Amino acid sequence: MLHSYLQQYIMHLKFVTFSSLFIVFSINGQGQGSTLELEKRNGFKDIKLGMVVDSVKGIKFKKDIKEADQYPAKLYTVDNPSYDKIGEVSVNRIEVKAYNNLIYEISVVAQKDPRLMKALESLYGKSEYDMKNEIYFWKGETLLLKFQSSGKNHLEMLYISYTVRKTMKVDKDKKVDDIANDF
Repeated sequence: MLHSYLQQYIMHLKFVTFSSLFIVFSINGQGQGSTLELEKRNGFKDIKLGMVVDSVKGIKFKKDIKEADQYPAKLYTVDNPSYDKIGEVSVNRIEVKAYNNLIYEISVVAQKDPRLMKALESLYGKSEYDMKNEIYFWKGETLLLKFQSSGKNHLEMLYISYTVRKTMKVDKDKKVDDIANDF
């Protein structure tokens, strides 16, 4: 009798342990999956961070800019019917910023619709919230996606490439070193 009870207890203990481990790994996998999905997509539709700006269909030069008042860059608008909607939600404007012809920032402004946030969280997992700046965001290894209100009737999704931003800083530091070495 004791032997039978002990076998049942051990089986129950194995089941509880296995179930607990399965739940922990499932939760862990979902968090990683969201970051992996963000990295995999690497931008909005087929506009990818780090791609050559001229390869975007419907790209139009808008103006030269200075990113953070120190990095020479270019601002472009994108006018292409394939980017006019996200599902049923209208896209009002798409702008990209490029440094040395590589896209480092994609701004997508769309009609305010709560389904956008739900869709982003279904793809990338639960967002983090920056209370000071009132911005929701998802952070990957090579990029950041910010989601915020843009006026009364619009929302903005801002994709930012860490990789191209690092290149900007390295280039600036190299120029400073070149000047220092010229003394």
